[in-house]
Amino acid sequence: MSYNDFKVRYNVMSFSSLSEFLNVKGGINNNRKDVYFIRMVGVNPTFFEDIENADKSFTKKSLDGVCKYNRVKELPKIVFSEDIEYYSKLYSDWVKGGRKRIEVRASKISDVGEVLNSACNTVLSLFKSCSANYNEFIEKNFMVKLLYQFDKIWEGSFNENWNLKLSVKFIIENVLKKQEYFLCYLLTLIGIDVCLLQYKKDLSDDLIKLNLSKEIVLGMFSNKDTSIYSPENYTDCKAEKEIDDETQMVKNVSKSPVLINYRKQGNRESKVRDDNIKNGEPLEKNFEELALLASSVVMISIHNDRDEIIGTGSGIMIGEKGYILTNNHVASGGRFYSVRIEDDSETYFTDEVIKYNTVFDLAIIRIDRKLKPLHVYSGQKKLVRGQKVVAIGSPLGLFNSVSDGIISGFRNIDGVDMIQFTAPISHGSSGGAVLNMFGEVIGISTAGFDNGQNINLAVGYEFINNFKRGF
Repeated sequence: MSYNDFKVRYNVMSFSSLSEFLNVKGGINNNRKDVYFIRMVGVNPTFFEDIENADKSFTKKSLDGVCKYNRVKELPKIVFSEDIEYYSKLYSDWVKGGRKRIEVRASKISDVGEVLNSACNTVLSLFKSCSANYNEFIEKNFMVKLLYQFDKIWEGSFNENWNLKLSVKFIIENVLKKQEYFLCYLLTLIGIDVCLLQYKKDLSDDLIKLNLSKEIVLGMFSNKDTSIYSPENYTDCKAEKEIDDETQMVKNVSKSPVLINYRKQGNRESKVRDDNIKNGEPLEKNFEELALLASSVVMISIHNDRDEIIGTGSGIMIGEKGYILTNNHVASGGRFYSVRIEDDSETYFTDEVIKYNTVFDLAIIRIDRKLKPLHVYSGQKKLVRGQKVVAIGSPLGLFNSVSDGIISGFRNIDGVDMIQFTAPISHGSSGGAVLNMFGEVIGISTAGFDNGQNINLAVGYEFINNFKRGF
């Protein structure tokens, strides 16, 4: 069929159960497909049994080619710098090309790109209309996350045999964030039926008022959790396994969907670290766990007296009562500031500069919000060259990018002792966190050399601890 002027028509039939949603097949007539976007709120007595039956029945149908089925327990998060760079370039190329065609990885294994471009424009227009203080940085951050999540779900669900006539059923659990909700809406715009299982909590009122999904109330909310969906559990072909004698961990080496492998790997590693705690050993974190600390690193936009954004920087939460540490050269350049926090749709405005030091290039600003501070290293052991570090900041306005490297040296710049490190940073990273492998702040990103490769400097934890006393 032709993909020109493809349209969707929503929820032409009503449902009262999950099985009814899964069994209906939307027809296509004159390039218009009937699509279902529903939201089941709470649980009924057979809720968890219904999910188990759906997994079993529709995995088999998916393998038989009757339809495509996936249950997504948790949407993927973009945390690694290489992924951010890839999708940032993809977004930039899309903008330069007049937003006419977007070439995600999914486009290379199917012709989804022909309908995805129109869907992206529709979703972006809606996101813009309901986002306060919208600017180019917010748009880029939104699109980079959107395209990454789309590709990851696609990789876990499809191969080359996709077309608009195929019946595709996605079940996605407990969606709360605006970004995730718009991703679900994007999926429906390319002809995928989506059922949101809101069994722990429903959407916020502002998202409900958009009237995108049809609400079906099943009952009260539940603290009980569903199992992680893995197609291998419902096939005759068992996954090949290896047993690690030292940890007795089972490593699933089957070709599972991307999202499933990611979750199971995290569970195995967590068990090993629990054992380390019991043995009294130091607890190092893996890069995925360190990346989660980005929720305590903020992006700061600097405004002039005409309310124009003249630059961006980063900041580190250091006090529960709204205190944020950043560089003085970030705080000193503006009339006021707007602060964005990961997984929080609100933008916080402030002109409160509580404290600053021009010699050490440190400053503290305050916003009206309770924060979750990062722990600053207290110096139990001396930092050494070759020590692994992770940097979190917002380079070029790309919110909370994560990169890794090592301490490459120690320098004295204008009388200030600084840490030289290799984790890539760019303009906008100033004020961001440099962490050790235990998730402790050992420095604050302060400067880099544009003519050098990964030659970056951070003010060390000793100065930070002295500066932030009382906060």
